[in-house]
Amino acid sequence: MGNFINPCSCTRPLLVFLTFLAILLLQFSAKSVFPIRFVSGPSRPGPDVPVDPSSCAGFFGHVGLPRRKVAMSIAEFGGVGDGKTSNTETFRKAVRYMQSFGHKGGSQLNVPKGRWVTGSFNLTSNFTLFLEEGAVILGSQDPKEWPIIEPLPSYGRGRERLGGRHISLIHGDGLTNVVITGQNGTIDGQGKMWWELWWNRTLEHTRGHLVELMNSRNILISNLTFLNSPFWTIHPVYCSNVVIKDMTILAPLNAPNTDGIDPDSSTNVCIEDCYIESGDDLVAVKSGWDQYGITIARPSSNIIVRRVSGTTPTCSGVGIGSEMSGGISNVTIEDLHVWDSAAGVRIKSDKGRGGYIANISISNITMNRVKIPIRFSRGANDHPDEGWNPKAVPKVKGILISNVVSLNSTKAPLLQGIEGASFEGICLKNVTILGLAPSRTWQCEFISGFASEVFPMPCPQLQNNGSSSWCSFS
Repeated sequence: MGNFINPCSCTRPLLVFLTFLAILLLQFSAKSVFPIRFVSGPSRPGPDVPVDPSSCAGFFGHVGLPRRKVAMSIAEFGGVGDGKTSNTETFRKAVRYMQSFGHKGGSQLNVPKGRWVTGSFNLTSNFTLFLEEGAVILGSQDPKEWPIIEPLPSYGRGRERLGGRHISLIHGDGLTNVVITGQNGTIDGQGKMWWELWWNRTLEHTRGHLVELMNSRNILISNLTFLNSPFWTIHPVYCSNVVIKDMTILAPLNAPNTDGIDPDSSTNVCIEDCYIESGDDLVAVKSGWDQYGITIARPSSNIIVRRVSGTTPTCSGVGIGSEMSGGISNVTIEDLHVWDSAAGVRIKSDKGRGGYIANISISNITMNRVKIPIRFSRGANDHPDEGWNPKAVPKVKGILISNVVSLNSTKAPLLQGIEGASFEGICLKNVTILGLAPSRTWQCEFISGFASEVFPMPCPQLQNNGSSSWCSFS
């Protein structure tokens, strides 16, 4: 027990020093709140951009932007950027034409300055969608221009409603080598129409995402602003080698389920240097829902989330789950800055989920005015149908959390495992939660682990020195 900080022995100078150190860390993190953007000329396929050694952009299978054989403007296909004219058929026609160059050096569709209204359209392989400075793609306000497609196999139904779901505004399935980028152009889903259907309980089918790519690999999404998604904003599902970087993602803080980035049953995913404000998790790692996710068994693994900043009043900076039935492993979360939010980092599971969460590393987290800095939650009673198995419980092993500072916290960490499930190897080091009332203590149940240099004193379940063999902090 000598490794623990005893709150009774903390002197005033030590608390002052800890507070000063926390403020310095927050100020340092705030310097990188807004992403740095590169500029690539829209009239040519795009120059190679050197890869920053501090970046994991190498997950994408190119050095910089790939060069495309053909580059054309949406205006050349008859598009009208007046903010009123529907360009749905124009975008679809343009991509169909570009598809013919997929095996001839690829193609790039440029969207020039203007306001381009469109319904859903599909991308193609070996293709770049490039938004020039001042370009705004606006999601159609006609629900019929967001067609209904089949539910995901790992969900068994629409996430919100039975049956199918609305396709995303920008969609792709079975693609290779796809880039969505530009000179900080904007894609605005104009989601208020969809949020009102949800609020009014008149939604017939699950809302569409802003961007969803399925069964695809070598994906890069960068240097853009995404606004007002009807549902989850960026959703790579059954994908590999995905890079999402230098993005600004915004939705009203009361907009329902407007997650920022949700890698789902995907591998080799890099999310970095993004600023996100939303009505749900900034980033949520998923892998399928109850018996459907267990059957499909498509895990999420090898995922890096770093240098992400933002706020969400109802959810978390980074969430793992709650749909995690295919398994989630080898996730690294670092340099996260969250404020005015319900939670900082959150592990979400439930009976019926099955699956596993393993080898999760969370480090260098700064928070301010976050209600519950660290949370493991359970029991949302959220299932696709009556076919879920209450005996299917998750296995959680190897959650390493280090170098965390939280200022002006409302509650102490809440770590709730599930009775009959295995939640072990929960390791915390150098975690400081400041601003709590003396009555606010850690709450833990059905977990075991180890803690060192944690203030205030953690729960007894984390004072098990025998579990320290699981901990490997650098």
